Amino acid sequence: MILNIKNAIPDPETAVADRIVRRTLAKRESEYSSEVRRLLDAALELMGTHGTSSRPRVADIVAAAGLSNEAFYRHFRSKEALVTAILEDGAERLRGYLAHQLAKEVTPELQVRRWVEGVLAQADGESAATTLAVLWNGSGADGGIAAGRHFASAPLASLLCEPFAALGSASPELDAALAAHATLGMLSDCLWQRIQPTRAEIDRVMAFCLGAVTR
Repeated sequence: MILNIKNAIPDPETAVADRIVRRTLAKRESEYSSEVRRLLDAALELMGTHGTSSRPRVADIVAAAGLSNEAFYRHFRSKEALVTAILEDGAERLRGYLAHQLAKEVTPELQVRRWVEGVLAQADGESAATTLAVLWNGSGADGGIAAGRHFASAPLASLLCEPFAALGSASPELDAALAAHATLGMLSDCLWQRIQPTRAEIDRVMAFCLGAVTR
């Protein structure tokens, strides 16, 4: 096979153009990432301040973020899409926190306990009020009590797969998903009722999760 030398030599003009395009795209990506972060943070702060008494408008959010409507709709098709992004962002942050907590334990039983306690701790204090406010903002005009349930199920359930497998689960992914739905369901109920789970309830959830894979 004869190599086409002409085609193998890069065109200097094309190489320069490619570098400029990559530099421009990298700068734009950084700017857009900053815009999204500012919108997420501004919306979260406003929703936390308003609670479940009123819903901030898109105009309020972009004003608080120091951006424009054009910037908002460049990244989100609607306020509901923004709320979804806030919940996803919160779920990933919670996952990171829980992963750090689980790494401190050496037995799968204690890892499961850390997970359950960490999830249900989200029903406590300012975190609970802010999460409820975000869910309420994403629940539509009527604010249905089931809105936002299990929004963090998949990322949080993944943390249980390894300890469940170590405990002898024949289907750790499924068992982890079921445990996550049960625990997050209780968290949702506590958030909407504005109550905190008791120590006995936390222990019961812990026993339920372990019982599903150790019987």
